[in-house]
Amino acid sequence: MKILITAPYNENSRKTVAKALGEVFYYPWKKNGKAYDEDELMELLQQTGAEALITEHDHVTGKVIRTFPQLRFIGVCRGTPSNVDVETASVYHIPVFYTPARNAQAVAEMFLANVINLMRNTLPAMEWLENESWKAGAHDSYLQFKGNELAGKTIGMVGFGAIGQRIAEMTQPFPCRIKYYDPYVNGTFDNAAPAALEEIFSQSDIVSIHLPANEQTQGMIDASLLKLMKKEAIFVNTSRAMVVKREELLKALLSKSIRGAVLDVFDAEPPDELDYTLIHLPQVLATPHIAGATHEVEDHHAEIMNRNLLNWFQHKEGKKSFVANLKNVVKAV
Repeated sequence: MKILITAPYNENSRKTVAKALGEVFYYPWKKNGKAYDEDELMELLQQTGAEALITEHDHVTGKVIRTFPQLRFIGVCRGTPSNVDVETASVYHIPVFYTPARNAQAVAEMFLANVINLMRNTLPAMEWLENESWKAGAHDSYLQFKGNELAGKTIGMVGFGAIGQRIAEMTQPFPCRIKYYDPYVNGTFDNAAPAALEEIFSQSDIVSIHLPANEQTQGMIDASLLKLMKKEAIFVNTSRAMVVKREELLKALLSKSIRGAVLDVFDAEPPDELDYTLIHLPQVLATPHIAGATHEVEDHHAEIMNRNLLNWFQHKEGKKSFVANLKNVVKAV
């Protein structure tokens, strides 16, 4: 099998794929400076004669799949295969593998760093210092930038998948109390308790959103929920912007009905005027969609993808693989 890999994939992981499945052609999108668009991707598939594709951000559209219906599989090195037309892949019985939890550690660490920075007023204090505002004999900084500790706070998770669970584990030593709302999560957790959605917003000191982007979650976080939050509570979104009605979040921040927000995702990327209004608020700590951007994530996604492929093709244990369209392809295996 000839496999085109456009996702960042370390050498050892590429060797594993080659040994197990066949010839590898490696054209990482990062060297292109941007994700491959539809035409660029089709040109690469044609040029290499690839029978399979491992991608990350490239545009694997219905046209791409219809042009190359012989693909044995499409691997997507992301938590969800949102850049792939999974429906069209299913028509041709092409399994679409993906890599959930690849960035769980990265996002959890960013959550801790940014929430603590916001609670401790670290960034404005650094700016104050760099502006040489410290006067002799004064205790201005001690008084002006006094913040809060994370210890003892209640963190409410909306969505409790791999990232939420990792945050729950990492915040235990502080310690923090963890509540979560997720109707799709079964089982019990020693370090977290289930709660109603309204309870998450009304009782948490920090509300953290960990939702996928789909029709059910679009605009799910609205004014009716934001109004329940404590005045000193912090709102965090490192998942998808479309799950939050940003105009209503902006109103909550402008009216100071909540303390602040930590945001890593925006409705428009690059941000539009309304996004920048949010970003420029002094009580908002905003980052440019980098919560999951670590070098280690690339190793994690390669490891998870390889495990998917080996389970599927070598061990014939497809149910142990993460396949977005399993029910549509399992009969074809």
